[in-house]
Amino acid sequence: MKIRYFFLKKIAKNTGKNVNIEQYVVFGEEFEIGDNSTVGFRSDLYGPVKIGRDVMLGPEVAIYTHNHRHDETDIPMIQQGYTEMKPVYIDDDVWIGRRVLIMPGVHIGTGAIIAAGSVVTKNVEPYSIVGGNPAKHIKYRRENL
Repeated sequence: MKIRYFFLKKIAKNTGKNVNIEQYVVFGEEFEIGDNSTVGFRSDLYGPVKIGRDVMLGPEVAIYTHNHRHDETDIPMIQQGYTEMKPVYIDDDVWIGRRVLIMPGVHIGTGAIIAAGSVVTKNVEPYSIVGGNPAKHIKYRRENL
């Protein structure tokens, strides 16, 4: 773990204290992670991605910040390149379950929980629990929200 943390500090834009990075994690450009956060086994985090403090990413989470272009029907999609990068922001105290897919431009609010296997295509409100494909609001963690 100390070796992974050492290399993360070299490649990440910002690395907090007490960060845990499991094995086989892939990082993209402009990656940031806050204090006491963890990234699970075999996760793919293609930057720019900013992860706050006290965040738990389960195993095999995939975060994408761009997509393949497909708007030109007379050109094969493989030759069209990529869309513009849209950063992903994950605020503090968030729990993201196993095999969650987060799409470009998504902002996950403080205290949110994302159920395992969800596909997050839209912003997630603070303290909400979301799940499904596409992820939908299930309930709030607090009654008074």
